[in-house]
Amino acid sequence: MARRKIPKAANVEATGLATPPLSFFVRLGRPISTRRVFFGRLGTAIAIWFAIMLFGLAVGMAGYAGFEGMGLVDAYLNAAMILSGMGPVAELKTDAGKLFAGSYAIFSGLVIVLATGVVLSPIVHHVLHVFHADMDDDGKPDNPS
Repeated sequence: MARRKIPKAANVEATGLATPPLSFFVRLGRPISTRRVFFGRLGTAIAIWFAIMLFGLAVGMAGYAGFEGMGLVDAYLNAAMILSGMGPVAELKTDAGKLFAGSYAIFSGLVIVLATGVVLSPIVHHVLHVFHADMDDDGKPDNPS
């Protein structure tokens, strides 16, 4: 069985793969972003972080209100404490509420990791871009001295 060769694209931008829908990063070889652009990207990342955290909090509040019959304030308190890693405040009375609390704690850990990655990605990207700014297309320094 002969293997089919997949041709390489001469220009990555021509394939449309270089710009995913949520990508706001620049590629190697482009000039380093200005502070204004960098802080704009950081602001976008923080807004996405805020939306992720609100979603996580809403899931927790709905679960505590539904499974334990808590009011909005008590559900908010328990969801916020679990999401921040502090642990539950109120004693859970139902088995369904206990199962939800355990599952929500695992979910909250993943939300924190995801949200932290979203906020740190523009910072790490900028630092890596600065480290590689003085290299040409071959990966060698522009002015070897």
